Amino acid sequence: MKQGKYEAMGIPEYWIVDYLGLGAKKFTGNPKQPTFSVYQLIDEEYQVRRFQGNDRIISPSFPDLNITAQQVFDAANAELIN
Repeated sequence: MKQGKYEAMGIPEYWIVDYLGLGAKKFTGNPKQPTFSVYQLIDEEYQVRRFQGNDRIISPSFPDLNITAQQVFDAANAELIN
């Protein structure tokens, strides 16, 4: 699994964006919905925070980030249309 490799390399943070809500329910909720996940390395293990809809994304690596999960999903879906 890539996550174990990321931990071994000490990558402090990574993101997974499921803009169509196709992932497993444990990742996207029930009912499934688009989800933005931020994984942060804490004590050599990743902790995840999930953001959906109008949740403001919180990223320790980018503390001044001011964007909602929905804004990311809308941009991704606009790219699919073009």
